[in-house]
Amino acid sequence: MTVYAAGAVLWRPDGTGQDVEVAVVHRPHHQDWSLPKGKVDPGETRLDAAVRELAEETGFAAVLGRHLRTVHYMVGADDKVVEFWSARAGEGRFTPGDETDELRWLSPPDAAALLTYESDRDVVDAFTARPPALRTLLLVRHALAGKRSDWDGADADRPLVDEGYEQAQRLARFLARFGVTALHAVPKARCRQTLAPYAEAAGMTIHEAPELGDGAVERDDGPALALLERLTEGGTGGVVAAVCAQGDGIPHLVRVLATAATRAGCAPLSDRDLADPPCRKGSVWVLSFGPDGTLAAADYHRDTAF
Repeated sequence: MTVYAAGAVLWRPDGTGQDVEVAVVHRPHHQDWSLPKGKVDPGETRLDAAVRELAEETGFAAVLGRHLRTVHYMVGADDKVVEFWSARAGEGRFTPGDETDELRWLSPPDAAALLTYESDRDVVDAFTARPPALRTLLLVRHALAGKRSDWDGADADRPLVDEGYEQAQRLARFLARFGVTALHAVPKARCRQTLAPYAEAAGMTIHEAPELGDGAVERDDGPALALLERLTEGGTGGVVAAVCAQGDGIPHLVRVLATAATRAGCAPLSDRDLADPPCRKGSVWVLSFGPDGTLAAADYHRDTAF
């Protein structure tokens, strides 16, 4: 059988403010040093599991960033699959326990030297392949709506169907894991409704973004790209925006951002073909931008239920 687990490279600025340090934990049961990680509980997403395991093993809350690596290895007869993210540490304090009895904050090279397993060292290498303090922006395609041919009213008023409302509920948990603090949507009912559960839970306003509509992007993508640039100017620890748009505009914008980054000499890290970005209804692109505003990584989440 396949056993799923999740974890992260938990990081924070070091004492100088010029670099970062990462958390490495000692597990007395295994007598090893590892990155914090653990099994996904029934009914739990891998994102949820990563944040929970960080809290349990290190005592720190965390906000996730870019996806780093998927690690496969065998545990007895089982195939274990572990997803790792970059995660910025929030408030917390380590308390020794039965699961982890020591935590060390170390520079990435020192952490790699201490880690017991090569697979964990590979994850740290993936973490250091891009600057840790990246700026996160989430591009959300609206959830499932009724067919246009079955709707008698204006297209802008076409609502989500029941399955779409369920997707929107799952999306709310997903957005929370990335610490989303600003919401923008194309002024269509299905886009606003996709973000509504998170907006209600977080007490946030959904701002209209007509420049991100399919027609607006097709006519002139300049205003849409300018908005995305403004939304990523807050930097790490600042605004993390989620934008809900449509199925033609999102792939176009991802493609343009990726092309610009490649021409600047640093192709974005992604497990997808950024020349032909997928965009399923209810899916999310997690985009990570460097300090200069260049796209550094692009992670596609086809379904927020996993």
